[in-house]
Amino acid sequence: MDKKHEIATQGVRAGQVRSQFNEHSEALFLTSSFVFDSAAQAAARFSGGEEGMVYSRFTNPTVQMFQDRLAALEGAETCVATASGMAAILTTAMVHLKSGDHVVCSNAVFGATIQLFSGILSRFGVETSYVSPTRVEEWQKAVRPNTRLFFLETPSNPLTEISDIAALSAIAKRAGALLAVDNVFCTPALQRPLELGADLVIHSATKYLDGQGRVIGGAIAGPKAVVADAMIPFLRTAGPSISPFNAWVLLKGLETLELRMNAQSASALALARWLESHPAVKRVFYPGLASHPQHELAKRQQRAAGAVLSFEVKGGRAAAWRVIDAARLVSITANLGDVKTTLIHPASTTHGRISQEARDAAGIGDGLLRVAVGLEALSDLQADLSRGLGG
Repeated sequence: MDKKHEIATQGVRAGQVRSQFNEHSEALFLTSSFVFDSAAQAAARFSGGEEGMVYSRFTNPTVQMFQDRLAALEGAETCVATASGMAAILTTAMVHLKSGDHVVCSNAVFGATIQLFSGILSRFGVETSYVSPTRVEEWQKAVRPNTRLFFLETPSNPLTEISDIAALSAIAKRAGALLAVDNVFCTPALQRPLELGADLVIHSATKYLDGQGRVIGGAIAGPKAVVADAMIPFLRTAGPSISPFNAWVLLKGLETLELRMNAQSASALALARWLESHPAVKRVFYPGLASHPQHELAKRQQRAAGAVLSFEVKGGRAAAWRVIDAARLVSITANLGDVKTTLIHPASTTHGRISQEARDAAGIGDGLLRVAVGLEALSDLQADLSRGLGG
């Protein structure tokens, strides 16, 4: 497919390979294994001397179509799909880190990511330093001779802080470290980190790539040498594989990705402006607002501000929980990226397992609520939140 095609076109067309039946929709290959024409071909496939399908743990036509389509959307040379977003982060760490290595990580990443780096990888001799996602000088100061990976989410979860990808890329390159950017909030429809200097793009495909809360999946995109060549042997051996069915669902999600991201971003901006004017709201965090500290950076890095916002209510945890408990339309769930709007209290759920000290450092207070805006009518969302906000 022509690489000059727009993202909307690539989301619908990129990566498709038709079988002998010439189907219009991508085929779903529900098979664990593949048949060889001869003993020689079997030997060649297993040795890597001949390309082709071997076993669905690491080669499957439906999964390959998803990988190729997402790679095209990200402007990447290759992509590897995994069972979940956390499996994508683990795969990246297991392939590119070893005992004695050091990671510099944003302190504003998903709670499970912090648990992975601090609670699991630390047991194998990998040390992690946490720094502000927005203070570039902290990343430079944290670099050590054994630093091998920079890891960040931008926008961050849940405060939507924006990291300067190009500036951090320059520091990482001088340090000889890889820069991995979790692109879950923006997706390639709104942001392409590789174009800004990132080495790897990480996805929880469960979120906006699917877009309708149906399946779990993950992906890593980037150059062939650090993604496909390095990671497929790990997938083959360790097995954090995505199922062909989930990959097929994600292919369908990519078809509407740009439409959804643009529509949900527009609704999120309108909701953020409404919340910012509400007397019960102390502060709104959304990159599309002029009040956001990194508003200008977001305009340079992103095509739109995304569908996730957070806001702090006056009255702390009790007031925040009242908003949640009064909701009748929005879904009280920690997931995001759905066409259904979701609402959650990060301090007691998504970030509840990390220490109070870590939450304080990340700015996640007891009055904070996170909203992932879906495709419902804006007036209905406002009415639902008004019930708990008091008018």
